[in-house]
Amino acid sequence: MSFRLTYATMYNPPETMHERFEAALARVEATLGARHRLFIDGADRDAAQHAERHAPFDSALRLGEFALASQADVDAAMAAARAAYPAWCATPVAERARLLRRVGDLLEERVYEIAAAMVLEVGKNRMEALGETQETVDFFHHYADDFESHAGYTHVLPDDPIEGVASHNASVMRPYGVWVVIAPFNFPLALAGGPVAAALVTGNTVVLKGASDTPWAGRMLADCIRDAGLPPGVFNYLSGSGRDVGEALVQHPLTAGITFTGSVPVGRHLMQQMAGGAYPRPCIAEMGGKNPCIVTEHAELDRAAAGIVRSAYGMGGQKCSALSRLYVHESVADALIGRLQAQIAAIRIDDPRRRENWLGPVVNATAYDNYQRHADALRAGGASVLCGGARLGPGTAGRAALARGYYVEPMLADVPLAHPLWQYEMFLPILMLHRYREPDEAMRLANDSTMGLTAGFFGGADEVGWFHDNIEAGVTYANRPQGATTGAWPGYQPFGGWKGSGSTGKAIASFHYLAQYLREQSRTVVE
Repeated sequence: MSFRLTYATMYNPPETMHERFEAALARVEATLGARHRLFIDGADRDAAQHAERHAPFDSALRLGEFALASQADVDAAMAAARAAYPAWCATPVAERARLLRRVGDLLEERVYEIAAAMVLEVGKNRMEALGETQETVDFFHHYADDFESHAGYTHVLPDDPIEGVASHNASVMRPYGVWVVIAPFNFPLALAGGPVAAALVTGNTVVLKGASDTPWAGRMLADCIRDAGLPPGVFNYLSGSGRDVGEALVQHPLTAGITFTGSVPVGRHLMQQMAGGAYPRPCIAEMGGKNPCIVTEHAELDRAAAGIVRSAYGMGGQKCSALSRLYVHESVADALIGRLQAQIAAIRIDDPRRRENWLGPVVNATAYDNYQRHADALRAGGASVLCGGARLGPGTAGRAALARGYYVEPMLADVPLAHPLWQYEMFLPILMLHRYREPDEAMRLANDSTMGLTAGFFGGADEVGWFHDNIEAGVTYANRPQGATTGAWPGYQPFGGWKGSGSTGKAIASFHYLAQYLREQSRTVVE
């Protein structure tokens, strides 16, 4: 198939993609209710306790029973990873890269089944799920290629200028040891698989913990890594709560480094923990976003409306890159709002398994209740609700078909600038709008956040340079209808945040990412 699936191309796939997804969904649904175990030291491992998981779009749909790791399981996984580290670190770069590419190949062979499971588990639509699975494939291939292209980051340096002595120097990058990856619920495969691939190809061994809401995706990744033939202990998978399993991993004496994706408060807590102890350990924290978009009076409004709706409401706004703050020039605000209202009204909200439905549920009861709380707070704070603002699932008089799922309406509100939610990441399909007069005002407001992950812009070609030179964000998009603030893809757009959105200033899948999993050793040898 010549079609190349990315988040930018996913809006018009070939018919065969839908046919293959439907067949895979039927196969996956036939397996529902199974018990899923941990993966430690090359083998499945039973747990003393399990949690029953149900689909967020239908509380009656039982997905299965998923293991809850104990302290003993954490210790076993860490010990296995530590024991496997010397041999894996000594494995030639070409062999590590070959095995990582094989993982990517297996993910690609299973792309439809894995995507179907994520639709069931997360509630995202099929194209979002297929995109995430293919993105994970690309992470494994990209990092293998990237590390080999850098020759393992080994550099021969000039000899010391000592007459009559051969004093040879080199800079060598070495892995840290056991690397812990803590993945979020919203991209449970890609934001697990990406850092896992980076840590493994650079010679670290890995213990992965999946989010408690989405343990199935991590288990499917573990299956691909197992079947690719990586040695026992090199990769281990645990599931359970962040409070129990996550804390145990962070505090474990064998933990050499961590990659975390999640909220700013949790990320900052982990950074502080990793900085303490006998010596500081690396913590790559990819945290939240409160992402702005500026629309000038010179913008092409149809293009802007498409990009805004896709970024604000795709996957229910449950993306760190989701658009949540919209600043529109007052002269075009009404015209843009009309286009946004028309596009929002056309969104199909229902069972994400069905092809015609673009928006599924939010992930759980907490998110569902938070939506109501934030909608009420916006109204109480003087917001003018332009679209949405209602829950459609449990506890409402909505459609009977939605009664067992956590469905909510996409919300658009014109909000006074004094409202505190301008500064708070809601992680929901809620977009706040402000009409501005002067460009400097729009830029000041766009940068008025402790976070700086992504930012969008729609305006004239001669204004794009001004936007890029002044915006405080790690990922920027100008005049992009495929997504005003969303849609980064390995090999095309590095993804990382400034300010409170990231701990390192280096972006995922960038030229600088893999080096974070390594530490430099200067070597001098005198003959």
